[in-house]
Amino acid sequence: MEAAQELALLIETNQEKYYKVAFSYVKNREDALDIVHNGIVKALESFHTLRNPAYAKTWFYRILINESISFLRKTGKVIPLEDLQAPQRPPAGDSTGVHKDEYIDLYAAIDRLPPDLKTIVILRFFEDMKYEEIAEITSVNLNTVKSRLRRALERLKLDVEVLEDD
Repeated sequence: MEAAQELALLIETNQEKYYKVAFSYVKNREDALDIVHNGIVKALESFHTLRNPAYAKTWFYRILINESISFLRKTGKVIPLEDLQAPQRPPAGDSTGVHKDEYIDLYAAIDRLPPDLKTIVILRFFEDMKYEEIAEITSVNLNTVKSRLRRALERLKLDVEVLEDD
């Protein structure tokens, strides 16, 4: 199979995951679709530079995350709290007993994390990736991924505690 066909198959197979990652950054359908589209274009243009096609999945995640962060920097978009719509949010009154507003607060807290921490949280908990995959995608070593995740979770815990005090 030709390299471009392999990339197209990879993207087609994982298109929902890629969209969810982009959406988790921008919280807007059209912007997320644009980010995925731009990522696909960049990947097709530079696929020949990928040394090992076995790493195409993590390589494309890296492109997608960089596109998402670049988009936020370029547009300076701020998302009003009432517009937050996170994927896979359970409905109000679900079996966990957690109220819908508490989910919104958690997603807002994730959005306030610095990009390096937010990326790790998204990949670990939204995409259910292993630490090794995250290290590969973010180009940092395994211990850095673990320490950043720990730091992100500590910040999120502090944010939730502050919200509970309000």
